[in-house]
Amino acid sequence: MPDTTLTSDPSHESPIGDHSDDAAGYYTLGSPLADTKAPGGPIDERWDTRKFEARLVNPANRRKLSVIIVGTGLAGASAAATLGEAGYQVKSFCYQDSPRRAHSIAAQGGINAAKNYKEDGDSVHRLFYDTVKGGDYRSRESNVYRLAEVSTNIIDQCVAQGVPFAREYGGLLDNRSFGGVQVSRTFYARGQTGQQLLIGAYQAMERQVAAGTVTQFTRHEMLELIVVDGKARGIVARDMVTGDIETHLADVVVLASGGYGNVFYLSTNAMGCNVTASWRAHRKGAYMANPCYTQIHPTCIPVSGSHQSKLTLMSESLRNDGRIWVPKNKADCTKDPREIPEEDRDYYLERIYPSFGNLVPRDIASRAAKYQCDDGRGVGPEVDGVRRGVYLDFADAIKRLGREAVEEKYGNLFDMYARITGEDPYAVPMRIYPAVHYVMGGVWVDYDLQSTIPGLFVTGEANFSDHGANRLGASALMQGLADGYFVLPHTIRDYLADGPFEKVPEDHPAVVEARDAVTKRIEHFMTVNGTRSVDSYHRELGNIMWEYCGMERTEDGLRKAIDLIRSLRDDFYRNVKVLGTADSLNQSLEKAGRVADFFELGELMCIDALNRRESCGGHFRAESQTEDGEALRHDDHFAYVAAWEFAGDGEPPVLHKEDLTYTAIEMKQRSYK
Repeated sequence: MPDTTLTSDPSHESPIGDHSDDAAGYYTLGSPLADTKAPGGPIDERWDTRKFEARLVNPANRRKLSVIIVGTGLAGASAAATLGEAGYQVKSFCYQDSPRRAHSIAAQGGINAAKNYKEDGDSVHRLFYDTVKGGDYRSRESNVYRLAEVSTNIIDQCVAQGVPFAREYGGLLDNRSFGGVQVSRTFYARGQTGQQLLIGAYQAMERQVAAGTVTQFTRHEMLELIVVDGKARGIVARDMVTGDIETHLADVVVLASGGYGNVFYLSTNAMGCNVTASWRAHRKGAYMANPCYTQIHPTCIPVSGSHQSKLTLMSESLRNDGRIWVPKNKADCTKDPREIPEEDRDYYLERIYPSFGNLVPRDIASRAAKYQCDDGRGVGPEVDGVRRGVYLDFADAIKRLGREAVEEKYGNLFDMYARITGEDPYAVPMRIYPAVHYVMGGVWVDYDLQSTIPGLFVTGEANFSDHGANRLGASALMQGLADGYFVLPHTIRDYLADGPFEKVPEDHPAVVEARDAVTKRIEHFMTVNGTRSVDSYHRELGNIMWEYCGMERTEDGLRKAIDLIRSLRDDFYRNVKVLGTADSLNQSLEKAGRVADFFELGELMCIDALNRRESCGGHFRAESQTEDGEALRHDDHFAYVAAWEFAGDGEPPVLHKEDLTYTAIEMKQRSYK
């Protein structure tokens, strides 16, 4: 553990005392945590200060240094391209058959940048303010300001790569609005922004593959982190086609492996998305920060039955022109929405939040939709006795703009909705409902994006650093590309400046131990020969997480969830059935390892949520809300990052608190009314 990250203060105890700590007995309290890499001084000078202070690596030495990057989404591909072009020797890993299949491709709506092209009052400081406020004052101000600062560079970079952003009639780049803001700062390529940005990063990476600085390993899944003398020095990966267990060594490891939303089973994430890379690092000493901060996206196609294995996201960009409503009268919920007159419709977001209307942040829009459905005013078919849907209506937009203009902005999204539901959204309002989408929690990193394991850097959704308790729409793509193109290349060189490093031999005890641990784990799954499928366990875990650690959490519910998860995990290890063999393509085996890690993560998420007896952003504790049902923070007790340390199998996790302080912004209760 690097000495600079921890401070010793025996008086630093739980601010609310054990008598009111809901999670007492589930964890132990460790030393306070501090981010010592973040410079002081004026906030708009900190990033320039850090870039100047970071040591340099001369071009001749770069050729002698090696970097492993796990993940090829926007954060991973952009980092591989940039570090490869700088001259480092890069190994890039992904479990897909092509880097272009990374889940970043599914981010449809847009990417934020403080360009102020619309001359509507935007600025770097306003993007910084909106992001901190949107995250309910639970993010680091230094990181967020840096993100806002470099956002403008991202657009220039992507335009130069040929990303086909939408343009106005005169040829200038167009913008639209997203939730939680009152300006237009979101650049977009119809409803395919993530795909187009990923193609740009992929092409930049492939250029380095051709140049010989990047070596690509597809269909490889990281199953263990190799830590030598306290430093990250490589990974153990499984060739998913042949089943071979491979050791890959380097001077530094970068995790860009995405988020863990699939712990809920039903989510908008691709089925392959998992937490294994991050969780293996966590078990080796990397802290997990704020794991309970998960985002529920309000604009998803509703669940249609128990047969589903994933949910489909409809871009938040639709909330620019679509109006969200439910019938005022419960008796109208079964009617054709076109037969419900205007005076019998409740445009509840416009009614409750007149300043922001349909563009309130995702956490607020999601809870509001849940409340309407819980009140019996949901629409669509009943699933398990409840109608879980609200209308997203484009009739006004089509009347105001014309169908052709709506098609130009959202056509592929409308086509996707029609194919999935069999309904024409140009004629009938869409039906939407909240679903798990993104996680703000992740591996703890300092200002340099380095974890508590020296030499292990974490970027994009895999780290926790930029979004607080709720991510604003169109900021995921911004963070991924900011980390990969503009942040990591500057900060990783400070660590690599100590190189060239001594080579680690394949027979080093730490390498052998990591490899043996993977082999032993696989052997266990292949020999249990129980009676239940991996998917059945995953679905049951997801139901527990959604019910008790989803849109609303309570003390009793979280305690129950922890007991249920522990019992289910014990049964999983005794009774799971993995088909096939270990020396071939085996998706059942892949899922078993991922679900095993989801069990441990799910328990930690519940403990983290139990400890945080406040509501903030996407974390809504029923015990902490205002009279009108809004999230109620308790800054005197919980203005900290919760960074969890793995203490060993069967041992309670250790909580390290990093205090959050704001010098450039005032901490206050959010209001979008």
